[in-house]
Amino acid sequence: MGFFEKLKNGLKKTRAEITDKIDKILVSMGKIDEELFEELEEVLISADLGVETTMEIVEELRRKVKENKVTQAVDVKELLKDQLANILGDEKGELSFSTTPSVIVVVGVNGVGKTTSIGKISYLLKQMGKKVVIAAGDTFRAAAIEQVEVWANRAGVDIIKHSEGADPSAVIFDAIQAAKSRKADVLICDTAGRLHTKKNLMEELKKIYRVIKRELPEADMETLLVLDATTGQNAVTQAKVFSEAAAVTGLVLTKLDGTAKGGIVIAIKSELNVPVKLVGVGEQLDDLQWFDSKEFIEALF
Repeated sequence: MGFFEKLKNGLKKTRAEITDKIDKILVSMGKIDEELFEELEEVLISADLGVETTMEIVEELRRKVKENKVTQAVDVKELLKDQLANILGDEKGELSFSTTPSVIVVVGVNGVGKTTSIGKISYLLKQMGKKVVIAAGDTFRAAAIEQVEVWANRAGVDIIKHSEGADPSAVIFDAIQAAKSRKADVLICDTAGRLHTKKNLMEELKKIYRVIKRELPEADMETLLVLDATTGQNAVTQAKVFSEAAAVTGLVLTKLDGTAKGGIVIAIKSELNVPVKLVGVGEQLDDLQWFDSKEFIEALF
């Protein structure tokens, strides 16, 4: 199955929540009036586009309908599709890999699929012919090191680890030396995902970044925030907190196939303007793929 098909299948629940409901509204309403806009508003909010984003979309929709003298309710769908496409822009999941090694720092709260995503990103890069080293930097959570090791073995990449409770930045330091000596293309750094001790989390991340900047001053670096699509608006909140702690360059959205809240992709882009780089639409090793905004909108509609 190609990725577009996987995406289409993965967005089944979201499509039922957004597109199918919109179709029903447009067919049943027939004419364009205030009630139609209110119904559309309700649908978009329930698909987790967020209140703020929804209000902006519906306001713009009113303007476009007037401007283009649209009289048939069914034509509103095309305008809405264009609008959502405009919010996402020409987003394509691309990472910077011009240096050897390049660095990817992966952040996110526990339970969002961070470790799984690291394994899948490693596999994806390996398929592209990249040599990958993983740094098991989440030394805080019990079993996190073993978990990331399982995924490293599945993906067939090297892993550098210390024991539980070790200093994360010491693990990153050793992993950098290993990546240099093994001539790795990409070093992927796992980090602890605890939000309840936000201050510690921020300090720890700053320390990790200092080590990377000191040891690899010229390296391309991406910070990917992993979010669970099923948590809806909660994901936006997490993204805001992590953006304060780290310069997040892109998002990895997991479990898109398990939710009717796929509208969160649009909400995050609209509210935070952080690009979605990768999306997960299944449990398999190859089910994490580069995000393509055009394919996403096509699959959604």
